[in-house]
Amino acid sequence: MDDLLDIPHKQGIRLISFDIVNMYPYIPTNEHVPIIENMSLSNQLDAKTTNELTMITHTVLEQNYFTFRNGNYSQTTGLAMGAPSSAILSEIYFQHLEHTKVVDIITQQNIIGYFRYVDDILVVYDESSTDIHEVHKALNSLAPTIKFTLENEIDSRINFLDNTIQHKENKLLFNIYHKPTATDVIIPKDSCHPPEQKHAAIRHMINRMNIYRLNDDNKRTEHQITEQIIANNGYETSIIKQLNKPRHKDSWAKFTYFGRETRVITKLFKETQLRIAYKVNTTINKLLAPKPCNPKPQQQYQQSGVYSLTCPECHMKYVGQTSRHSKKDIKNTFMTINTTYKNPVSQPTCWTTTTP
Repeated sequence: MDDLLDIPHKQGIRLISFDIVNMYPYIPTNEHVPIIENMSLSNQLDAKTTNELTMITHTVLEQNYFTFRNGNYSQTTGLAMGAPSSAILSEIYFQHLEHTKVVDIITQQNIIGYFRYVDDILVVYDESSTDIHEVHKALNSLAPTIKFTLENEIDSRINFLDNTIQHKENKLLFNIYHKPTATDVIIPKDSCHPPEQKHAAIRHMINRMNIYRLNDDNKRTEHQITEQIIANNGYETSIIKQLNKPRHKDSWAKFTYFGRETRVITKLFKETQLRIAYKVNTTINKLLAPKPCNPKPQQQYQQSGVYSLTCPECHMKYVGQTSRHSKKDIKNTFMTINTTYKNPVSQPTCWTTTTP
């Protein structure tokens, strides 16, 4: 926002946004290794480090496998959707593209401002000196597989990321953009989640109001929207004032949240420099993951907890607790029982186990 405000505003200034279509699957991955080699050379990296970087990149790009409907597939083009490496590799590619080709388009077309965040690009230009359709055509010619869509201003407004930028009285005004598909659903107050997780979305909305350069009218409107979202999810609107405080940066520890008991334990750290973060076990993955009805025999030895050992001859039982999960450990337990109770058992494997 600050960079936009630094641009002198005058008659004829326009804003336009470009969006990269299906960015990850269409990035030409065959160019990554040469790009990284050139980057390593320009940054004066030694040969060993450069070789390791190129080998890692090659491995990530080549071993691009995924599973779909019980079938294994190899992605032949582009970067994998959802892979942590894809965000880094796509940024490397587009920064190289910007420094080698896009900069020429900006210069030749007299573009005033160019801003990119991942696959969204905002361009500021003077309609009297820039043909934006020629810019669009030039961007689409950068690479055979990379295509850009174009979005013009509507009623002197344009949406970029979560901002709405508006021309008004020869200046730019900013507002927070809410997508038409956005809902007011956040974690409700009565949900069994730690307060820190419940408050995260509210803090985000509050921080946005404070950080973004909203004028008084837009800030007042956004405050009303935030209050409405909070009320619809069971919270008191006074929580805005409660959470609108500076937070300290300390060391963090993570606890699994089970309810009040967890809160009692973590209160012990209240007077320390250690701040507590919470996680929950009721994730979608765990709730929807299929559970085997009849575990395989070898899986019985992977179950920790309380177990019972029964002698088939004298029918004596031994009940114990363990977190160790192998047959060898259970046999060691048999030998310990045999020695302790002086009941000769020639074949420890005759004992059977039952797990609750």
